[in-house]
Amino acid sequence: MSDMTLVLAQRGVEAAMAKAKVLGTPMTVSVVDDAGRIVLIARGDGTGFFTPNTSLGKAVGAAAFRRPTKDMGEMYSKGSAFWEQVTSVLPGQILPSIGGVPVTVGGRVIGAVGCGGGTGEQDHECAVAAAEAMTR
Repeated sequence: MSDMTLVLAQRGVEAAMAKAKVLGTPMTVSVVDDAGRIVLIARGDGTGFFTPNTSLGKAVGAAAFRRPTKDMGEMYSKGSAFWEQVTSVLPGQILPSIGGVPVTVGGRVIGAVGCGGGTGEQDHECAVAAAEAMTR
């Protein structure tokens, strides 16, 4: 059984949505367990039709690589061959774009959250708020 529960995921979604409201942007939030399996996806009012897919790809990427997708995007922009090709190896599964963060409890990743609907930085802020709420 995964340590990422529906109750934790709901807490994270609520925190991300609250942060999005403060930022004035619509937001979709995806929460996955440590293996990248969906626990909860909440599509915010006013978000694009594709945001469940992009937020999920960010969450899966953060869970799979145990790091924020913001870091992955930076490595990609520096010309890392691995990060340039990873999406072609795992098509439609991960999105190394700003807005996904792992959820770590006791030094162990139990899942990840991905957000989409705002700017990359807004997505990241909302994902961080969600992860923090899930680790309290």
